[in-house]
Amino acid sequence: MASEKIRLGIIGANVHLGWAPRSHLPAIVASPEFELTAVCTTRRESAEESARLFGARLAFDDYRDLLAHPEIDAVAVVLRVPSHYEPTMAALQAGKHVYTEWPLGQTTAQAREMADLARAKGLRNMVGLQARAAPAILYLKELVADGYVGEVMSCHLSLVRGGSLERPSHRTWQRDNELGAHTLTIAAGHSIDALRFVVGDFSQVAAVVSTQAGEWLETDTGNRVEVTSPDNILVSGRLVNGGVASAHVASNPWAGSGLRMEIYGSEGTLVAASEDSPQLADVAVQGVQGRGALQPLEIPARFTYVLEGMPHGEPYNVGQMYYQFGQAIRAGQDCQPDFDTAVELHHFIDAIRQSSDEGRAVSVG
Repeated sequence: MASEKIRLGIIGANVHLGWAPRSHLPAIVASPEFELTAVCTTRRESAEESARLFGARLAFDDYRDLLAHPEIDAVAVVLRVPSHYEPTMAALQAGKHVYTEWPLGQTTAQAREMADLARAKGLRNMVGLQARAAPAILYLKELVADGYVGEVMSCHLSLVRGGSLERPSHRTWQRDNELGAHTLTIAAGHSIDALRFVVGDFSQVAAVVSTQAGEWLETDTGNRVEVTSPDNILVSGRLVNGGVASAHVASNPWAGSGLRMEIYGSEGTLVAASEDSPQLADVAVQGVQGRGALQPLEIPARFTYVLEGMPHGEPYNVGQMYYQFGQAIRAGQDCQPDFDTAVELHHFIDAIRQSSDEGRAVSVG
């Protein structure tokens, strides 16, 4: 790389819609590892607007032109889930390091193809499971690994978010279960993955995947549209280490109660809480060993990778991820969570679906 910073292009950089303007764009601007070299949207006008607002040198309305540019070292694919596959595969074919948002693919098969190609090309790849970079979640993982709670006996996760029954038509595409972007893949995917990251994988799950709100109102068209995407997910199961676990993740109208993660062991208890999913919001940690009341635990500074200028809220853990991505690129080493991690999570979600569909507990391979 000729420049001191890693030159990054963001595919899906419309400043008015989606995840990129809320997280990736401000995170990259505050990142010392990367230069926001290029942005890409489907229209030249919106690409140039994004470039002006966030200081990118180049603007494109076709991701293939961005990938062909010699000054791009790495790309971030921050599009709707059904659009992840083609630009990610094209970026890998072009020899670019890639950060693609979660869910990695619309299907597990797509995710596996992307992971296989990244491995074959020897390129650094990262999937946007930002809870794995949250300082509180990293701290919880260390506490459990170091024996703070002793042997993990049981754990529970609850994440109930507000989910409006009324939304503009440009946001009703997520109603289609087949498009792969809904409460099961996104809210449950991120939050239950955080639990797995902390306490270890499941060996078996029994689940209910349910659509409680079967209709949404489009506020701009007045149409009522059918919803097939799940909005309530109940999971129980056994962990590989022998403990038992349960989770309830839901998008219910109107107000949610946020996140609570509870870990009970032979020597103590840990509890994490947040106003929202752990990849989006700050998480507070409490703990106690032996008898007594839960006490606040201060998160050590060593789990903070970003500089003080990184905005809090949605950009923060994305910035934490970019730090790790940049370090991996410079060192020529694998980074986590990578596309193989994403494939494992896709398989886990498939097991949840299978259990619900078949009405029985299934093994998690």
